[in-house]
Amino acid sequence: MQFANLFLAALVSGVALSNPLQRRSLQARVAQYGSNTTCSYEQPTTVGPHKNIWQGLTQEEAVDVIQLLHSDAVGLNLTAGANASEWDNAILSVELMLPNKTEVLRYIDGDATAGEPTRHARAILMFGATEEPHIREYMVGPLPITNTSTVSPYTFRTTRGGHGKIRVRNADQTKLQELTDSIIKEAEDVTKFLWNLTAADNIQLPLAFMAPTTLTGEDLDQWQSFIAPTTSIYDTVTLLPLGLYVRSNITGRDASKWHVTGWVYNNVFYPALDDLRAAIKDPNFEKLAGTSDQEWAHSNSHGDPLKFDEMPPPTIINQGPPRFAIDPKEEYVEWMDFGFFISSTHQKGLRLYDVRYKGKRILYELGLDEAIAHYAGIDPVQSGTVYFDGGNGFGPTIVSLVRGYDCPGHATYLNTTQTTKETSYTQSDGICLFEMDKGCPIQRHGWAGHTGVTRNIAFTVRAVYTIGNYDYMTSYEFYLDGSIEVSVRASGYISSAFYANNEDYGFKIHDSLSGSLHDHVITFKADLDVLGTENSMQKVDIVPTTEKYVWLNGTRNTMKARKSFVATEDDGKINWSPNGASMYAVVNKDKPNAYGEYPGYRIHPASGVAYLTIQDSNLTGNAGHQTTHHLYVTKRKDSEDTCTYQYGFAEIDDPLIDFSKYFDGESLDQEDLVVWFNLGMHHMPHTGDLPNTVFTTAHSGIIISPFNYLSGDPSRASKQQVEIAISADKPATIKTWGAQPATCSTINQAQVNPDLSTYSGGITVLKYPFDYTTPDREL
Repeated sequence: MQFANLFLAALVSGVALSNPLQRRSLQARVAQYGSNTTCSYEQPTTVGPHKNIWQGLTQEEAVDVIQLLHSDAVGLNLTAGANASEWDNAILSVELMLPNKTEVLRYIDGDATAGEPTRHARAILMFGATEEPHIREYMVGPLPITNTSTVSPYTFRTTRGGHGKIRVRNADQTKLQELTDSIIKEAEDVTKFLWNLTAADNIQLPLAFMAPTTLTGEDLDQWQSFIAPTTSIYDTVTLLPLGLYVRSNITGRDASKWHVTGWVYNNVFYPALDDLRAAIKDPNFEKLAGTSDQEWAHSNSHGDPLKFDEMPPPTIINQGPPRFAIDPKEEYVEWMDFGFFISSTHQKGLRLYDVRYKGKRILYELGLDEAIAHYAGIDPVQSGTVYFDGGNGFGPTIVSLVRGYDCPGHATYLNTTQTTKETSYTQSDGICLFEMDKGCPIQRHGWAGHTGVTRNIAFTVRAVYTIGNYDYMTSYEFYLDGSIEVSVRASGYISSAFYANNEDYGFKIHDSLSGSLHDHVITFKADLDVLGTENSMQKVDIVPTTEKYVWLNGTRNTMKARKSFVATEDDGKINWSPNGASMYAVVNKDKPNAYGEYPGYRIHPASGVAYLTIQDSNLTGNAGHQTTHHLYVTKRKDSEDTCTYQYGFAEIDDPLIDFSKYFDGESLDQEDLVVWFNLGMHHMPHTGDLPNTVFTTAHSGIIISPFNYLSGDPSRASKQQVEIAISADKPATIKTWGAQPATCSTINQAQVNPDLSTYSGGITVLKYPFDYTTPDREL
């Protein structure tokens, strides 16, 4: 079996941060909306319908949980993160353990006897002080911490059964780096001959990227690719492979027994470095061209100027107050007929909870669960690479958004906070919220001298995750017709291959570079509740048919709608049909509408979607079963609240969560259902992916839309529409419905030209040891 992610990635603790301490995990940062008294507005506020019970740990809770974990009474023998080595036991992360939906619904749906769900913390610990290092998850609580609070191993949300330990076979990153340095030094004569590069030139053999490991029995092997030096400020490392690969056996914790076991160059395997040395001395040896860090790899502005490009472009501005309201304490948002809570967690990043439309819950939970990038290539690195991007947790990878670029200048921005190791990181402007005219109407029609047209105004919640070389922009867009669009766009640097012999796996896109073929599969969870929690999955197939009618002599070739239901979980693995000929909707069979149809919400693609091409990948094993179809539907259980485990990549044959075990034949007829859907793309990079992949084509989306749920089109209630009547001998007659015109005489330049000098990563607060005399602690 194989797994590609290094444990090093799981230990990433964030970036250096600064600025005054923010008081909440999510705090609204509102843009200034005017430069004079008539055009200056405050962010409207509201009061959430109930407490945000998905809100992260408070500062006090995080401190007390970490101190309890370190206490002698618990006996975990933890070392403070700042002092911990690979041979110590240490905290990896601490966050709120999300409460079970069963308990939450009793509270938020008004059961007078149900109190607020008890809060617990979720702590993930690394046990390095052993010959068999491992990760284990603990439940800590109840919160707030008292002398009755406990720390106990947690395996409730797993499919494995038994122990919850995750073996970590390559925990010794310091020793691995020392091995890497020694390999580079030993091979200097070869690298000097091939590219005139040595360790002194900063030639690279990265551990963090492109270093897949292979486990055969108890033997652990690691492949690494030689990379040309990065000589610029740009993140070009994944564009500079040199075509030489080295394999090391890194079994066990005794680094003195680690050794190099093979080399590959130009698709020839050499068992030892001396074999490669002998080969390069052969007059017939083919020395391939290398690569270097040049302007073609830089993401700055270069190339021929674009006509008129220096002039200010059209932009979106807001000439009134924001048309949405926020409860800043409970992180609750209202826009038009929608209302929902926002949460940001270490493991899953941005999520929406208790999404209501016209006062009724339509989604209990909506959010990202996992993102996998699976590569292919002729060389041992590309052919063995798969990234489980959730391995770091998505919360730490949320980045500060650039005003006016990532989101419109008039957007409202929220901060996000998560705790990695024993430090709390607050990311400034990690989430943005804004309204935007989509540039095309949501409805129009022209008839007999009349034209009616309605603006298409959408409300967006957005975050960007920068995970290694890629940036994923995730957006949740709400529309006036009651629809919600979930989309992901990908940008950043491709993880490329060396060009030699790679023709079947990619295009040659630069002098010595191949765009390595790979799949992106991004899995989302949508827990829909349509007029209650008891729902079914309706399927409507559009099928060709030949029919004989009473009014027709002969037959007619036509089509029919064949209606059915996905009866059990055995049928719950679904692919979008060819020609888009099948519809899927979560409906409530017990509450038909006035016409006898089942009301529901349909799920359908908005832009290219993909599942993993390789259905039986050696690299994902049993940790990637959520990537094999476009869509899944399961019966919701408190113990099945996520499709993957954060560290599933470490034990792919026996992960803590094996998604395939969720499908055990249970009925889906009027049950509480969860839909898991995959966004993504088959990416075969071309020359236009240099230096960065662009959002234009690397885009995938899905729409969740009302389906026999409403009595008509709710966008008709919008005042943002016009009806024009024309005649031959009169001026046009304009009918409006009370929409207020924009009246600001002065455009707020802060919206058009945001001050980016304040851009920063945020702040950090050390939680252990914690200084209780500091005034910055939230109590």
